[in-house]
Amino acid sequence: MTSALIVRVAAKGEGATADGRYVTLAAPGDTLEADGTLTRGPDHVDPPCRHFPACGGCQLQHLSEKALTEYVFSRVEGAARGQDIAPPPAEPPHLSPPGTRRRASLHAQAIGKRVVLGFREQGTHKIVDMRECHVLAPELFGLVAPLRKLLEGWGDRKLSVDIDLTLVDQGVSVGLNGITADNLARTEALLDFAREHALARLTLDSGYGPETTWEPDPVTATLGGTPVGLPPAAFLQATRDGEDALTSAAREWLAGAATVADLFSGLGTFAFALAGPGTKVLAVEAARDAHLACQAAARGHGRPVHALHRDLFRNPLRTEELDRFAAVVLDPPRAGAREQVVQIAASRVPRVCYVSCNPASWAKDAATLIEGGYRLVHLRAVGQFRWSIHVELVSLFLKDE
Repeated sequence: MTSALIVRVAAKGEGATADGRYVTLAAPGDTLEADGTLTRGPDHVDPPCRHFPACGGCQLQHLSEKALTEYVFSRVEGAARGQDIAPPPAEPPHLSPPGTRRRASLHAQAIGKRVVLGFREQGTHKIVDMRECHVLAPELFGLVAPLRKLLEGWGDRKLSVDIDLTLVDQGVSVGLNGITADNLARTEALLDFAREHALARLTLDSGYGPETTWEPDPVTATLGGTPVGLPPAAFLQATRDGEDALTSAAREWLAGAATVADLFSGLGTFAFALAGPGTKVLAVEAARDAHLACQAAARGHGRPVHALHRDLFRNPLRTEELDRFAAVVLDPPRAGAREQVVQIAASRVPRVCYVSCNPASWAKDAATLIEGGYRLVHLRAVGQFRWSIHVELVSLFLKDE
């Protein structure tokens, strides 16, 4: 085997040579030597976290900022080219800074009298006992050690808990899944913990859905300047600045649209960002809790957002319904929105802003839109999950009259 230069980082995070060899933890500019060792190049840096590369929270801490930015951009551009879509002129990707992740799902498990708590190791169920983290917001990481102490006092040698942390307007919301407060001492321990750490909310899920144990004030997340009630486990963009990057693009590209349909609207992240003087938004969502929260916020704050409860996978908006709107914004789940996109492609909607957390499924839907007469005119990559292989994007399609 001859030596070879690492020329890019592949979708799953491995370094790749021009002749198709893949190397874990390699950066562009590294050299894969003939004996299989790796010689670092200028874009291979020392990772900031002691838990890398074992911790599954990050896969790319060995990349320089330049290489990480290029990776985020290439994931999006490569997905477009994979469907024979010529991407528009390159736009700078957005990367969320370290320490800005406002939601995370951690795991805890008893090992003897100890409790390990953190992300799982890459590709395994083993938990990395988190002692530092460079992606979580300080408010979230600040609860890791106290939560470990709380669970070590639980006295359950078989303890296994999933922990949802979310930074909300009132502080931090904590969800403990797989645990039961089955006596007075445990209930008091939870309440003392919530009070001591000024939690915004504490929920327990023993297998029948989250039940609120502590919530001094109704929990909200502010979206587009509007406080929206946040149901337990409801979706929020991973970082505030990443959300701003996505919604700012939508506002820029859909400016002047009098009527907008926000499809897969969730709590109304885009609906509230777009609604305002001269713009009315229809927010369509299947999840009932999110729909009701969006509806209540719009009514309570007098925003021109009409919330519609509808499953767009089973019952997509039809072309005759879509044709009433000046623009559409959609942010579907990772699998994409094939049936809904088919209807959009056949419609006369002049502007479509498609937001995605999966470049591959987006590219397939983008090809359908282009077959229907749309042009891809803007494409921006957003790396909210810093040092991760997860990449998001926002795009704009136009259809000429």
